[in-house]
Amino acid sequence: MELDLEKKPGIFHINGLKRRWVMTSLITIFIIVAAVVITFSITTANSNLAAMREGLSTKAKTTTDFFSNYITRTYAEYYNSAYMYIDNFEDAGRLELQFVDTRGNVMLSSYSMAAGTTPGTQDVSNALTTGEISYWDGRSPTTGERIMAVSAPLKYADGQIIGVMRYVTSLRIVDRQNLMTTLGAVGLGLAVMLLVLFMNLLFISTVVEPIREVTAMAQRVADGSYGMQIGKQYKDELGDMVDALNEMSIKISRSEKAQTEFVSSVSHELRTPLTAITGWGETLIYDENLDDEAKRGIGIILKEARRLTKMVEELLDFTRMQDGRFTLNAVEMDIAAEMEDSIFAYREVLQQDNMELNYTPCDDEIPLIHGDPERLRQVFLNIFDNAAKYASEGKRIDVSVSTNGVDIYIRIRDYGPGIPEDELERVKMKFYKGASKKRGNGIGLAVCDEIIKYHGGTLTLSNAEGGGTLVTIKIPITPVF
Repeated sequence: MELDLEKKPGIFHINGLKRRWVMTSLITIFIIVAAVVITFSITTANSNLAAMREGLSTKAKTTTDFFSNYITRTYAEYYNSAYMYIDNFEDAGRLELQFVDTRGNVMLSSYSMAAGTTPGTQDVSNALTTGEISYWDGRSPTTGERIMAVSAPLKYADGQIIGVMRYVTSLRIVDRQNLMTTLGAVGLGLAVMLLVLFMNLLFISTVVEPIREVTAMAQRVADGSYGMQIGKQYKDELGDMVDALNEMSIKISRSEKAQTEFVSSVSHELRTPLTAITGWGETLIYDENLDDEAKRGIGIILKEARRLTKMVEELLDFTRMQDGRFTLNAVEMDIAAEMEDSIFAYREVLQQDNMELNYTPCDDEIPLIHGDPERLRQVFLNIFDNAAKYASEGKRIDVSVSTNGVDIYIRIRDYGPGIPEDELERVKMKFYKGASKKRGNGIGLAVCDEIIKYHGGTLTLSNAEGGGTLVTIKIPITPVF
């Protein structure tokens, strides 16, 4: 039989291994994309500023060379030439042209800079000091606007500096261009991250989904659905894992079947001689010709034969449950009365071991339920037997019955050493005995648990406060058959 999982999470359902994979890859991609975007944005901004600076420098050098070739030593001629150049300046719409004297004050301006005003930036003083073209970009000391300024020294033919010609342009357009470039890079980076996210989800889904199916099947096999098979969809390592799990499931199924058949066969073979031993033992024990020692020996034989008979019955019940042949003879029954009868039947056994059994009946009336009296009594007696066997040093067992109107609760507590915490989840597993050295086949609680499940209820074991084990049986009042 193949495993068919009806509900599968979608590709964008992120948890577990998928979340770890996606988070790891996204962090890595985010760091890479962020580094690329930042580097690209800074490089582009610097490139744009460098291109603008180079263009202004070329223009400034061409103009200053022209002036140097035609300016004589007459300052008035220099001033007139500068005035005429500004008056005919063709780029006044995008550039401001200034002529600055050797003291750093503006003589003429094509825009709004008043004569006698000092620009207040380093490019002018650097050009006057070094005699070379100087650059500056930043916020204007006078307007606060981001600008770029290029200052080129004006020289007489003999090399003497007569002043500075200064080009000034706003960086608003360049900044906007840089911003748009950065936003574009960020958008592209986000698109790359979304693409990577989608591809990662698509890829990891091809890994996680088979693992999820394999895990679900492994859980069902662990729960007893031996022989379960899962469809093979891949021819890689995942396919090999599916093959291995399918093979394991088949082998466990065969082993479980062989084990069940063996247990059933042996149990049936033991049943007949045990019946004969018990029958003859019960006959001989009343023989008046036997002395006390012989009767004591026959009593031991009877006790052990009955114990073995009980184990055989449990094994047979177990094999019936495994084969699906286990059934209940359900009738309307009084579960409280059944519990009281079980207490009455077992109290004498407990008294022989000097153990006290305290029963607290329910204050409210317990309604009739639909159940199998014989099987429920089997459960009660088995739990009493475990309490007497494993917690005999506690010398006390408390039993109570209660209801909330929907379910009936039966609690059986002993005052023994309790169950180790690491064994609590496994004590109901078949053939599990844990660290206890007491005699038994590890089947009793497993059979009891199945019987309670057949009644739609639950059987849970826990360690009680103050020591001892608490067994809680919950059975619904409403029939579940």
